[in-house]
Amino acid sequence: MKKTLQFLWLMHYISLQFHVIISSSLSLLHCLLSFAKFLEKVGITSEVYLLRTAMDGIPPLKDKHLLMKNLRFEKVKVRIYQPTMSTTGQRRGILYFHGGVGRFGSIRAYERTCRYLARKTNSVVVSVGYRLAPEHPYPTQFEDCLTATIHFMRTAQDYGVDPSRIIVCGDSSGGTLTAAVAQAVGNRRDLPKLRAQILIYPYLQCVDFNLPSYQQNEGVPVLLKERTLALGLKYLDKDLSVMEAIFNGCHIPEDLQEKYQKWVSSDYIPHEFKTRGYKPSTTHPLFSKEVYTLVKPMFDTVFSPMLAEDSVIAQLPETFILTCEFDVLRDDGLLYKKRLEDHGIKVTWCHLEEGFHGTVFLALYGEFFSCTHKISGASVLQCSLAQ
Repeated sequence: MKKTLQFLWLMHYISLQFHVIISSSLSLLHCLLSFAKFLEKVGITSEVYLLRTAMDGIPPLKDKHLLMKNLRFEKVKVRIYQPTMSTTGQRRGILYFHGGVGRFGSIRAYERTCRYLARKTNSVVVSVGYRLAPEHPYPTQFEDCLTATIHFMRTAQDYGVDPSRIIVCGDSSGGTLTAAVAQAVGNRRDLPKLRAQILIYPYLQCVDFNLPSYQQNEGVPVLLKERTLALGLKYLDKDLSVMEAIFNGCHIPEDLQEKYQKWVSSDYIPHEFKTRGYKPSTTHPLFSKEVYTLVKPMFDTVFSPMLAEDSVIAQLPETFILTCEFDVLRDDGLLYKKRLEDHGIKVTWCHLEEGFHGTVFLALYGEFFSCTHKISGASVLQCSLAQ
């Protein structure tokens, strides 16, 4: 407990030091996404292929401080990073689920992130190479992450890991997968309990796309408001023609609207996050059964973990949530923080006042994005929570 408290104080100190926004980074990423969309539109190449190639980038050099192995946990590809330094006991284990809206990202793309995690926290890190859509339709991505997690929890000692010190971690849609996996194993008696979950600017709900953060950051690269919903619908293989109806809230039946209002509402967003141009909605959405039928999978807790029942939330482990001010998903993190705390779950929250969506992925490309490399300290070193 003492080590945990010391670490949380360290986290608080580190978070106060971060100033990470940089306009050139945002502009470059925004241009890349727009360019990929253009090339697909004119029939040159697919958006998926270009973005996968760009995210993979150039692999880093060998690292003498880590032993790396490519394995399979049942049918799922994983890469394990084991520190070479000697240790007197078993290490903690970290399962990392990468971002990319279930369609982009890879083990290679997150090589730097996972190496940093393993080195700085002296942990065994498992990077999960879950299969991607559209080749492998939703919810294959969740199923692969859950399979890998269960396999690792049952075989942790084979890799020098204490089964009681396993953490699940992910960024963006990887944060969604992290939350969904933690919910899925939370009440299983045949598995050890997760020590913690780390959610880095996660997407968590499909109920309200007009929360303050969506309004304030609707045009902020890289995750524009419109792009967020479009990517989510593509992930589910749904028609984008329903976007306007969803933005207007027409996709939610009245009974579900009443239920979800307890969990997803701007009323639960602290006042200080509403001062930057937020305008509450004054109109009552007109429900469309046709739209609801089409997008019903969005309400699955695998896609929207915020919508899990209270009994599921109450079983969750200690949690770290990182949010960024200039991110449409900021309020998802704030609302989930409240839900967890309402059920007595201990939450450590780090908010980056100048942070933007995608910061953690950029953090270790230091020369190109010189202002972002410090961010890794806030999210990654939290793994030491599991002392």
